[in-house]
Amino acid sequence: MQRLIFLTFCLLLCAQPAQADRIKDLTSVASVRANQLIGYGLVVGLQATGDGGDIPFAGQSLRALLNQLGVSVDGQLSDFDGGVSLVAKLDVKNVAAVMVTAELPAFAKPGQTIDVNVAAIGKATSLRGGNLIMTRLRAADGSVYAIAQGSMTIASVEASAAGSSISTGVSTSCRIPNGALVERAVETSFEKSASVVLNVRSHDFTTANAIVNAVNSKFGAGIARALDGVSVALAAPQEINQRVAFMSMIENLEIVPGDATARVVINARTGTVVISRNVRVTASAVSHGGITVSIAATNSVSQPAALAPVGAVPVTVTNAEISATEAKNPMFLFQPGVDLRDIVDAINQVGATPSALIAILEALRRAGSLRAELVVI
Repeated sequence: MQRLIFLTFCLLLCAQPAQADRIKDLTSVASVRANQLIGYGLVVGLQATGDGGDIPFAGQSLRALLNQLGVSVDGQLSDFDGGVSLVAKLDVKNVAAVMVTAELPAFAKPGQTIDVNVAAIGKATSLRGGNLIMTRLRAADGSVYAIAQGSMTIASVEASAAGSSISTGVSTSCRIPNGALVERAVETSFEKSASVVLNVRSHDFTTANAIVNAVNSKFGAGIARALDGVSVALAAPQEINQRVAFMSMIENLEIVPGDATARVVINARTGTVVISRNVRVTASAVSHGGITVSIAATNSVSQPAALAPVGAVPVTVTNAEISATEAKNPMFLFQPGVDLRDIVDAINQVGATPSALIAILEALRRAGSLRAELVVI
């Protein structure tokens, strides 16, 4: 079944003709990008699954938060107590220290909301049912760009009974949809720059040249010029409304991108192999076989002989049977310049498994017959 799925997927790749794609699907604007945000906060309202008293910074954070709200944790117990009572350690099992991360989209304006991710950093066992207290999210420059707060959304399931337990998913990490409010916009050079630069997501000179030709054919010579295999500069209008309209027309232009570099991607852990349709091999012969060694152990009891001395007892004897078999897989021949379809057909004819396919591809690369980049992840 795995070989059938792999063959079907590869044949679909082979059958895809060159199609036109929109420029917006192949490029990104140089000055328009998202920014990463991070913050430290507290989750409260847990059902005894928090950090407890073993994590000192969780108690320190809670003490600082209460002091900011006017609640004195380290103070007099009553009006008649003249001394100062210090709380050495706060043991609160319904509080957990967490790290909060988010991605601030380009052109995000104050008042808009973004999703946030929350993950425990202490000894909390679950964040289920908790609420994130107001947390400031900062960017790399240290400035606050968003404020996060809200209830946890956890998809994990946990159950336990009679000493047994079962769980699915991760309960110490969750997501809060629309959990942060943007407080500050990130300035970009899109409005002020003399030109707009498009960056091709996968560097390719053919794709960059196709973009230049398509733009100049639509708007006139000199509007677009290639800076390198990744960047294309556009002479955009200076007035912001006209610039937005111009970029709207640019990103909807369709071009035929260049073929991607021939590449074979292998995930050795899962046995997944992805072969691009431009992979070629030179003339080579491949034979792949495996040796299977099986060991079977049987236990038997040896009884004392008829003339054995008095007191003789039966003895347990272990017998081991070892056998080795080698698969008789035929050798298959690759003709010069064969494409992906021929490679898949030849390998599947000998019944190669995904692990065998990985070994064959690595051997072809070492032999210099594989005309592709081999990427192992």
